Amino acid sequence: MPRPTNTDERRAQILAGLQRVMADKGYERASVTAIAKAAGLAPGLVHYHFAHKQAILVALVERLVEGFRARYQRRLVDADDAWARLDAFVDAVAALGDDADPAAAACWAQIGAEAQRLPAVADPYRAAVAEARDELTDRVAAVCRQLGRPADGAGAVATGLLCALEGAFHLAHAAPGVVGPGEAAATVRRMARGLLT
Repeated sequence: MPRPTNTDERRAQILAGLQRVMADKGYERASVTAIAKAAGLAPGLVHYHFAHKQAILVALVERLVEGFRARYQRRLVDADDAWARLDAFVDAVAALGDDADPAAAACWAQIGAEAQRLPAVADPYRAAVAEARDELTDRVAAVCRQLGRPADGAGAVATGLLCALEGAFHLAHAAPGVVGPGEAAATVRRMARGLLT
């Protein structure tokens, strides 16, 4: 019987390596050699599993989105009403906690910039942001229904909240100290209440 491959494990190591290097130095300075070193692998293994650095970045986008989905689902377990489910979304995006991943947040801020420059990154980034906007729209609409109000403007409110969350990522990593730790989630929750009540 053939020995099972360790492809998934190696690919995960490489994605973690890119995440560490990007969080520290940015994508532009994340050479394959630096990624390999951060992953604890030889550069040849990086090339074996990924055709080029951009392919690693695209896979990292998918991994970060999966991580957000898992974080959100964990928070939904205890969310017993529409407000709590909206808060679960905001907290999954921006709140600190045991499952907070500052390196992932730093990478996400940079991925938005790379999506403007690299078409292969733009598609998965755009899809992830659209998925987040749609879920946030559903959460806002549910709050409107809970309050006995029409949900006609749910999409606009959701877009504004998403812009605030994405902006917080960029500020937190491009201008450290402007947005304090955990401040974004609390601020966006207050914004949501102000807009919806």
